Amino acid sequence: MLIKNATPVTVAPTGTGGDPTSPVPPTRTPLTEHPAEHAPGHLTERLTEVLFRDGPEGEGRRVHGHWRKAVSADLFRHRPDATAAERWQLAYDRLKLLNAELPLPAEELARDPRSLAALHEWTSLADGATATVAGIHYNLFLGSVVDDEVSPPRELGAFTSMARTGTFLCTERGHGNDAPALETTARYERERDEFVLHTPHEGAQKYMPNTSATGGPKTAVVAARLLVDDRDLGAFLFLTPLTDADGPLPGVTVTPLPERIGSPVDHCVTTFDRVRLPRTALIQGAHGQLLPDGSLSSSVGSARKRFLHAIGRVTVGKLCMSASTLGGCRAALTIAARYAYVRQVTGPTGGRVPIAAYRTHHARLVERVASAYAMTFLHRAVTKRFTESGGSGESGAGEREAVERLVAVAKGWITWQAREIVTEARERCGARALFPVNGLAEFAANADGAITAEGDNLAIWSKAGAEMIFGHELATAVPAATGAEEVTELPFLRGLLTTVERHWHVAARRDLRGGGSRRDGSAGGGSRDAFARWNNASGAALELVEAYATGQAADAFAAVCAEAEDARTRAVLEDLAALFLLRQVLPRSGLLVAEGALTVAQVRLLPEALGLLTDRLAPLLRTLTEAFDVPEAHVGALPMLMGV
Repeated sequence: MLIKNATPVTVAPTGTGGDPTSPVPPTRTPLTEHPAEHAPGHLTERLTEVLFRDGPEGEGRRVHGHWRKAVSADLFRHRPDATAAERWQLAYDRLKLLNAELPLPAEELARDPRSLAALHEWTSLADGATATVAGIHYNLFLGSVVDDEVSPPRELGAFTSMARTGTFLCTERGHGNDAPALETTARYERERDEFVLHTPHEGAQKYMPNTSATGGPKTAVVAARLLVDDRDLGAFLFLTPLTDADGPLPGVTVTPLPERIGSPVDHCVTTFDRVRLPRTALIQGAHGQLLPDGSLSSSVGSARKRFLHAIGRVTVGKLCMSASTLGGCRAALTIAARYAYVRQVTGPTGGRVPIAAYRTHHARLVERVASAYAMTFLHRAVTKRFTESGGSGESGAGEREAVERLVAVAKGWITWQAREIVTEARERCGARALFPVNGLAEFAANADGAITAEGDNLAIWSKAGAEMIFGHELATAVPAATGAEEVTELPFLRGLLTTVERHWHVAARRDLRGGGSRRDGSAGGGSRDAFARWNNASGAALELVEAYATGQAADAFAAVCAEAEDARTRAVLEDLAALFLLRQVLPRSGLLVAEGALTVAQVRLLPEALGLLTDRLAPLLRTLTEAFDVPEAHVGALPMLMGV
């Protein structure tokens, strides 16, 4: 049998009277409500429960329900007519509204990765700029301050009340992904017990924090090299007031950057001219404590490791960046699925039909919906593991490194997948989606921002790949295919991804051991340069990372399927999981045949299997996307969804 559960699930796309051609958008039920028409037996409600079952019993509903309600407020309505400067201010106004209705104290929010990620999921679907400034304030700034383990307790009232907004200054014009080499200095003057914060040259200018006067007074956490006498103790974080009601403080220069694509944020270049800071400005911990005699006490072995410990909040930031693209791509798919039934075209035999009727249209959306489910389940699983590992602190060093690597790998995979999804959703809505008024135009640029923020994806995957070559267990070999396996069985498909991962892992080890060139630049054996050997292995290492990430998403999806109590919901989830996996297997089928994991006959079955699964899921397109629970206040008034 080609496909299990072959009887189609016959559910009409959600709409008035179940009519798939109806242009009237349905009214979605918030996560926190259960009226009769959306009782637990309703498939959409069941799927919503599965998607947002995040954390301990009932916690996901509470956390996600809170942020969903918050972004349903009038202040969050789409404002494409606003100027860039007006939208800068609007992002801070929205941040202050969120802060006024926090579900827990701001300090506790900063310590709660699950709640921070959920905040990003929901704010990003309404305004990527608000998600950006919220993540900077609560995670990078406030989180870094509350993580200080040594300094006397700080007065946080100005930051928790939003009287002052927090920002984070790490990367420089000359140092992005190599931030440990940054060149801003903070020289300790023992006689005055103060630090002097200084930008020595243009390449050390802080690039591109949100440090303008927009949004009110701001304070920053600034990464700078700690200098004591003639010693460079490495980079640390310093709490630094930047602006007051009248603008930048003495010694601080803020220069706005040109407008960038996507949701606009007040990005700037910031420099310091011998700004004096009290000793208490230094944020300290186990990674480093400055003693009264000017010596450094540290339990961390090197300056680089001390700095990575100091900016540990960037790992939570990766979870938040992933979450922000999740919210964006789910909103984009919701809009595109609705439009597919609003937009009428001439049918092959005359008359008008919705464009959703064409497989060339709906198949692309259904496939991306399957990916969005996989991305969501992977993010839930990774967040859970990160939270249970003690975040950046309490478990052993090996486990901590493995979890942080998993967060980085997932961030790269999710954000790249999100960009593909929002691009497809925009294209499926044609020319109308190019106009910002219709709510889709900015999602791709916002995904681009997430791909670069908190570590450029290619850089963090390169680091992960280098670590995994010998620091990650080789996947167990999977038995060769007999030809009797069903090509839509989830365990079989997962085994194919395992084969891909093992292949590239073995290849990366081989290429690292045998590749490269002599130090004189000639090819061949002999004393090979380590950099050249890495370059030789890097292609296979990146393939390894991608296969590993995809496999982790498949495992997360399978776990959700196994936990589904309702048979109908489980059947739909299994079909989605199979569709997701088939899309991963098809482009790798040549490799899989070469490895003996697929037979030639099975490869010939893959396109048919993909088509049959698509046909089964196509009637559920609206149901699957309405389960994303995007607030009606956000999508209901978009012009292109009001008919043509």
